[in-house]
Amino acid sequence: MSYLFQPKKYEEYAVTLDFLPRGRSLLIKGREGPMVQAIGEDRLTLLELLAINNVKFYPGERIYIGKDGSSKIESVLGRLNTEELRDDSKNNLSTVVKSMISFNEAKYLRYFNELQPLTPRLHALELIPGIGKIFMKQIINEREKKPFSSFEDLQNRIHIREPMNLIAKRIVDELMGQSRIKIFVGR
Repeated sequence: MSYLFQPKKYEEYAVTLDFLPRGRSLLIKGREGPMVQAIGEDRLTLLELLAINNVKFYPGERIYIGKDGSSKIESVLGRLNTEELRDDSKNNLSTVVKSMISFNEAKYLRYFNELQPLTPRLHALELIPGIGKIFMKQIINEREKKPFSSFEDLQNRIHIREPMNLIAKRIVDELMGQSRIKIFVGR
């Protein structure tokens, strides 16, 4: 019997949620310094990062955290739970997620073009806030004719208002543990 080795996936980029020029790690006892709370761009992982001294960050800033070394981050300390997020991080989460979706529209639009039924009675599209059975059927019918090319195309063909905000709400709900089934976080 052979097992395929799956290399562990790490985030290459993260987006800053909050920055403390002098803080204490929530994950590593005794670790102090400039701390950044961020969200990974690829898998939407909440992260605690140790920054290089005398470097500033702002909410929504995209930073490289890959293995090749970063000019602003000393190390990735680990994954955070939502309970460990500071209040400023929680307050910035929705805005940061919206900017991430906007930056990578094709990735998130692909969900509208590819999501499938979860059970005979529940389609994954229905898990996105604001999309019920009627919109779900319209999306499926339209994407069979031609895949959606942009959020604007989706809006024009289906008449869903601000699909980017609907996805952002779903992602925040998944991150905050308010949904049992995850379609965006950790993929």
